[in-house]
Amino acid sequence: MIKIAVAGCGYWGPNIIRSFHSLQNCHVQMVCDLSKERLNHMKKLYPSTKTTSSYEDLLKDEEIDAIAIATPVRFHYTMARESLLAGKHTFVEKPMATNGEECRELIEIAADKKLALMVGHTFIYSSAVMKIKEIIDSRDLGDLLYISSRRCNLGLCQQDINVAWDLAPHDISIILHTLNQMPVSINCQGKAHVNKKIEDITNMTLNFSNGGFATIQSSWLDPNKVREMTFVGSKRMLVYNDIESMEKIKIYDKRIETPPHYDTFADFQYSYHYGDSYCPYIKQQEPLLVEAAHFLDCITNGQTPHSSGKEALEVVQILEAASRSLQNGGGQVFVDSKYA
Repeated sequence: MIKIAVAGCGYWGPNIIRSFHSLQNCHVQMVCDLSKERLNHMKKLYPSTKTTSSYEDLLKDEEIDAIAIATPVRFHYTMARESLLAGKHTFVEKPMATNGEECRELIEIAADKKLALMVGHTFIYSSAVMKIKEIIDSRDLGDLLYISSRRCNLGLCQQDINVAWDLAPHDISIILHTLNQMPVSINCQGKAHVNKKIEDITNMTLNFSNGGFATIQSSWLDPNKVREMTFVGSKRMLVYNDIESMEKIKIYDKRIETPPHYDTFADFQYSYHYGDSYCPYIKQQEPLLVEAAHFLDCITNGQTPHSSGKEALEVVQILEAASRSLQNGGGQVFVDSKYA
């Protein structure tokens, strides 16, 4: 039985607590939050779980094997570092830290102490994204030409990070997971409207060495909640809409074909192929539950998480490049892809 503690019972923490609580080989030993109201609510839901307003209590409890951190981003690095140094396996919500150097330090500490370090890139554990990766790897779409992603809603505006750091990690982690490669450079533009120091709208472009690229639109100022990604291949096109309850993936047998050769300009004709569209079967399972179970498996079996410190570092490196591009008006910034 793995005993885990959760730090942070605000917006996302209760979902993490619920997921770990539902797993048979896990006991949520303690939860921590500065709000007594939130702690009282958690105590009513989980009477056997201890509550505390002191993070030190989690670190000092020798019965606790692991700590999950779901606090504001500015606390991620410090709390994760203290957790690892205390000998606890550590799960951190995205992004893992605010810069690459902090990520590298956490990776080194975890490796030195032989502890599992995992970041909450929840979407790579979803059945839909697993299916998308399977389709791309099988080359059913042909050569992948580009990816377009939109993640928009009205709020929740953050006070310590901009919308790119808040929403784009989901899309970036999906793109890296499905393509299995890092971009070489980033362009990013954005505007701050609500808080003049924090961008609430950003448009990011990821440029890859093979000529491919991906665009990510992130917004806290959109009237509708949008969670959509389009994967355009040379043979087929795929649309992933996470808002859909059942048919999250639709594949379109559409493409533009060019003639292999032509003698005159008059002979040149583009050919537009319109075929069937279909929705592949996807097994319904909660990504967060799969993610939580995977973290426990990594602790038990000593395996490397699918969203390990390395993947967390890659996402942060891209976000750092995006921030530098924002500062210079959207100019191209090369990604610091050094692992250590």
